[in-house]
Amino acid sequence: MIATAATTIPYAAEELAAFGRDPWWIVVIKALGVFVLLMLFAIFNIWFERRVLGKMQHRIGPNVHGPFGLLQSLADGIKLSLKEEILPKGVDKAVFFIAPMISATMAFVAFSVIPLGPEVSIFGHRTPLQLTDLPVGVLFVLAIGSLGIYGIVLGGWASGSTYPLLGGLRSSAQMISYEVAMGLALVSVFLYSGAMSTSGIVAAQASGGTANIFGVTIELPSWYAIVLLPSFLIYVVSMIGETNRAPFDLPEAEGELVAGYMTEYSSMKYLLYFLAEYTNMVTVSALATTLFLGGWRAPWPISMWDGANEGWIPVIWFLGKVLLCMFFFIWVRATLPRMRYDQFMKLGWKFLIPGALIWTVFVATARAMLNADLRFQFFVGVAAILVVVLIGSIVWEFVTGRDKESEVEPTEFDPFSGGYPVPPMPGQTLPRLQPVTVPAEAEAVEEPSETPSADPSQEDSRG
Repeated sequence: MIATAATTIPYAAEELAAFGRDPWWIVVIKALGVFVLLMLFAIFNIWFERRVLGKMQHRIGPNVHGPFGLLQSLADGIKLSLKEEILPKGVDKAVFFIAPMISATMAFVAFSVIPLGPEVSIFGHRTPLQLTDLPVGVLFVLAIGSLGIYGIVLGGWASGSTYPLLGGLRSSAQMISYEVAMGLALVSVFLYSGAMSTSGIVAAQASGGTANIFGVTIELPSWYAIVLLPSFLIYVVSMIGETNRAPFDLPEAEGELVAGYMTEYSSMKYLLYFLAEYTNMVTVSALATTLFLGGWRAPWPISMWDGANEGWIPVIWFLGKVLLCMFFFIWVRATLPRMRYDQFMKLGWKFLIPGALIWTVFVATARAMLNADLRFQFFVGVAAILVVVLIGSIVWEFVTGRDKESEVEPTEFDPFSGGYPVPPMPGQTLPRLQPVTVPAEAEAVEEPSETPSADPSQEDSRG
């Protein structure tokens, strides 16, 4: 017989009681600490990305400015901030200036609810290593991330140019597609942990509970990246699409849109967009660490040490997990080519969102069965059925999609109809070149022969 013990949720309302009691100077110190941490992270990540890409592509990477080239990012920031400011004609000046500020500000604000560690002592005052928290802290991060897209859309619209406008529209469509999948992936975390605050979800991952399998009690994994693996995979794909990173960097595809929404920007405003992108990478990596990788808690087997989750030491585990997620960002960029836009939308709407919906229903059912202390065999049976249905739907979509493409009769189109040459879409073919017909009068004209005549008399006459 297999039976499971109902998983107890360690989260309680007292988790939020530690917030809102700090004096103003502690709040200022923590806010400055978060700002400095994100700035250092952004500078370091630029160097880290160039260095890792250099190793993966058998290049040296930055190695001149400072030890191992560590000052290269600082030099680039100074160069960008001191470059000439160019303001194209036809721009909406107010929106053109405000748009990059919106993106940069929202990128920093979203980090305010991320827990960096447990309660510590700062100048004799006990306070959690987190700026603040809310009962719906994760929804706050999603809302702020959605507002950050306005900076990209408004920047593309205010530039008064075609390529930035297309980049802004792509970014808005991308955000809608992948924000839905990301939100559905997080619903299963809410259901399993019983909390929507970031500190509560970290506390819920302190212990995974126990299971009694054939009379043997085993410890269940606590990280939601293992327990809720489909949610973690959907979130990972969605966070790459949400941050406009390769292979999903279609809003700024240099081969199609020059630089997308940033084409008309320069100097400090371009630097703000650059800073917002790398800060968003840190934010979504920190959110993945908080929701799926145990947050600031030490990984096994370090967690067996009693002092691993006390004091300032958990900050090391948190930063290490964030750097691991950043390495994944860089690894994906160095490995995968950029997707076509219709493939990118198909991945989001036909695979991620339906898969997230099916998995959310399964997690809700499993949570109810665990709370009712039902048999583990039935739980495994339902899981197997859902997995088979999901895999079968993916295979069916792939097979029928291939058949539909083969059944579609190719249609000819004019690649120069819009004034610019465009490649054919699936099911379209370029018009074939028609053979050139020579008029009969032209055929009757005898072309002079270039070969020498065989008659020696004609050769003499020419001579």
